[in-house]
Amino acid sequence: MSTHTAGAVGTLTLRPLDPLREAELLHGWVTHPKSAFWMMRDARLEDVERAYMEIAADPYHEAFLGLHEDVPAFLMERYDPAHRELAGLYEPEPGDVGMHFLVAPTDRPVHGFTRAVLTAVMRHLFEDQATTRVVVEPDVRNTAVQALNAAVGFVPEREIEKPEKRALLSFCTRQRFEQAVAVR
Repeated sequence: MSTHTAGAVGTLTLRPLDPLREAELLHGWVTHPKSAFWMMRDARLEDVERAYMEIAADPYHEAFLGLHEDVPAFLMERYDPAHRELAGLYEPEPGDVGMHFLVAPTDRPVHGFTRAVLTAVMRHLFEDQATTRVVVEPDVRNTAVQALNAAVGFVPEREIEKPEKRALLSFCTRQRFEQAVAVR
């Protein structure tokens, strides 16, 4: 478990996801129209449960449930880009870690919440001293997440073709992250 205080937003905690217990919660998040870039809009509950059971069994991929003041509020996936998602699409370096995050859809958004979540996710990833660089591959059309990524230090490298999307391969080193969050 990893806990971070995010100023006015409050406390954000990451803990391992329990795919059986939390599949219904995730199903509501990943099928919501605001989660279109997660690419699970038409998923059934069983599909979500199966997908996260597969992640739980995968030595190169893991999922975390994010809590805001002890209430489920976001999802984070960490993966080894040499073996999952980006295998064969770029030359991984030692210490590279891939990441996806999803903030739960809400009718009452909190200003700065998504940026606080991404900052907490990045802090969590860099708590592992073996992590030297975080790799992301958002859909090229997802300009909102690209702006958030830039705010925490990600630098786009190039567009890549994945089976499910055209993606913007971007990297954030520990130093760029620390510089980006120190500016705030």
